Amino acid sequence: MAREKLKLCIFGTFNAGKSSLITALDPSARHIEADCDGEATTIALDFGRVRVGEQQVFLFGTPGQDRFEFARKILSRGMDGAIIVADSTIAPDQMTRQLYSWLKETGLPVVFMLNKCDLPESRPSLYAEAVGDASVHLISARTGENVHEALVSFVSGIVEGCNPA
Repeated sequence: MAREKLKLCIFGTFNAGKSSLITALDPSARHIEADCDGEATTIALDFGRVRVGEQQVFLFGTPGQDRFEFARKILSRGMDGAIIVADSTIAPDQMTRQLYSWLKETGLPVVFMLNKCDLPESRPSLYAEAVGDASVHLISARTGENVHEALVSFVSGIVEGCNPA
């Protein structure tokens, strides 16, 4: 895939760490959010840009609440790959499983980034069945641990034409 620009969409449930991942990759990222019970939550999208080698990568973070499925569908148009961010401190839920099933059907590259691996209650093994043969990276979006390496690995797979899913 000889392209100079890639569009990656970031999916996951509420509070999985999608916005934090984008901010860890691009500190000047933009967020459209609202207050939800004293916490900020994405209600439209997050947007960030980063270079990976010769590739300009555009990151589109999708809202994680069920009611924003329409926004996820709109943002996913024209994407070159998908990142599913999951909270490794809790077991995979139905929404995560549905997202992965839908994204696998697109035939596009999909990767899991299991977030919050810096926390003592992190249990990435809970995702073994849910991720199947998908590529998995253990990250901490809050500390930035492994986020750049995970993105470089994913983008490299897309550029080289192999589907890391």
